[in-house]
Amino acid sequence: MSQAAGKADDLPDDAVVIPIRREDTPTPSDAAAKATDTLLRLLPETETPVVGPESDGEVSDGEVAAPRLARHIFTLSDGHEVGVSVSGVGVPLVLVHGFTAEGFLYAQTLSRLVSMGFKVVAIDTANHGSTQGLPSGGANFKEYSALLGRVLDELGIRRAFFAGHSMGGRVVTQLCGTEPERALGVILIDAIVGETWDRLVNVGRVFPPAMAGVVVLLALDAMSTPPVLKNPEQAVKLGKLFLPTLVGHVTRPWRLLGPAVSILRSRGSRWMLQRLAQEQVPVVAIHGTRDFAVPFQTAKDAARRANGEFVIVEGANHCWPLRDPETLPAIVGDLLDGPFGAAYRQAVRDHGLDPDTATLQEVDDSFFVPHAPIRKMTPPLEFAKVGTRRRKPAYRYSIKPAREG
Repeated sequence: MSQAAGKADDLPDDAVVIPIRREDTPTPSDAAAKATDTLLRLLPETETPVVGPESDGEVSDGEVAAPRLARHIFTLSDGHEVGVSVSGVGVPLVLVHGFTAEGFLYAQTLSRLVSMGFKVVAIDTANHGSTQGLPSGGANFKEYSALLGRVLDELGIRRAFFAGHSMGGRVVTQLCGTEPERALGVILIDAIVGETWDRLVNVGRVFPPAMAGVVVLLALDAMSTPPVLKNPEQAVKLGKLFLPTLVGHVTRPWRLLGPAVSILRSRGSRWMLQRLAQEQVPVVAIHGTRDFAVPFQTAKDAARRANGEFVIVEGANHCWPLRDPETLPAIVGDLLDGPFGAAYRQAVRDHGLDPDTATLQEVDDSFFVPHAPIRKMTPPLEFAKVGTRRRKPAYRYSIKPAREG
């Protein structure tokens, strides 16, 4: 069962790519039309790196719209309460947040991904957001990934694309490495996986203050994310979203102990990444060049071991997806031009549908078990007009094969 806990009504939407036909699609901009045409033709992947837009911060002309994101407290069969935010129609994209955050904080980014033909589902990990702690205290990631798997099963989500930020990247990698049949593709965002991270943890076992400092950096980065000087409007929006989370941490700081210990005690991630490569699951590791908490090199190693792609986000800190809601959707739009787009279309075909003629509703009907709770939890795909204009991505980025990263 679920209990509605709120909605995001005032978030601008970036209609970038719609991979399959949708009858009520509004007239796209020239850039959106070009991106849509590119995706439908699925041009072969080239060796030339894809370079993202200039980070001039300028806004696009015209009023934009925002799909509603519904927030729920979902109760598992054993009584465990889990925070779930959902919006959209189409292929499921499951997002797992980072340390000290929660799924609803990514509402602006998620609202933009809806327009790419995804049903976005953000799930709070144990001791974060609206999700209760684990009975054992949550001192290892195996328990977090197992809880995520249970949540997906009881929500009725068969297969999905997965995106994991920071600690969430480790949870997603562990689940998909253990059960690769769940994953259509995996997006690792400044994730704590890869050989460099594993070595750092090993050093922390000998010299604990080293890893304790990393945990503090992760928390401080999240707290200092609102771009107060560069984009005051975005800072206000993010501040409103983050305030309840901050209050929860201040009033119940012990909730973060279990997740912090799991980070300090995380085991090697090599086998998970290699399993994804073995099963040919598309993987991309995205990392900011100014991430001082998680080494830049660890993402390069993760992409290489998973035989995936590597995305460099110039000048981005650890929590850049929260600081700028435009960059990640832009990257995903470009990724849909390669292996991720091929995986999307093949998954649609596997359900007996033609990706060039099927509607999003037909896709949605085929990707979930009958009477799946997540479908009842999803609000109608309505777009609320907002009086703002969409900004270009704040960061430049480049997409490369892992061997060139």
